[in-house]
Amino acid sequence: MLGYLKSDAPGVLEKTEIHTYDTGDIVTIDEDGFITIQGRAKRFAKIAGEMVSLTAVEGYAHHVWPDHMHAVISIADARKGEQLILMTDNSEAERSELLEYAKNQGITELMIPKTLHIMDSLPVLATGKLDYVALQNLATGIIQ
Repeated sequence: MLGYLKSDAPGVLEKTEIHTYDTGDIVTIDEDGFITIQGRAKRFAKIAGEMVSLTAVEGYAHHVWPDHMHAVISIADARKGEQLILMTDNSEAERSELLEYAKNQGITELMIPKTLHIMDSLPVLATGKLDYVALQNLATGIIQ
């Protein structure tokens, strides 16, 4: 990052010393220097006292089923605080496949959603990013 453009000095680039800015986005940078946003760092669920990254769990699903879209939503759980729901467009998705992947990778079962909800397609915003507000509303309706 070269600096900031601020409203009090339009058109003037205010340089930074560290050349970074914490947006809370999790990104990858390809060999040409292009940045792809993978998710948000602030997407966590607290399950049985453990913090679980929803983005990481989505990554597990993507690893197991790379040709499909996946979203992980957390909802309230009276016993464990929160629970995970995997929303996917993979009509053949089985929790057992995620569990096997987790076991082979040394990932605790706590990070594997107990509920998988299969959809024809996941809602997206005009930007093409997943519509997590719509997904949250859907997930809440599924469990109640």
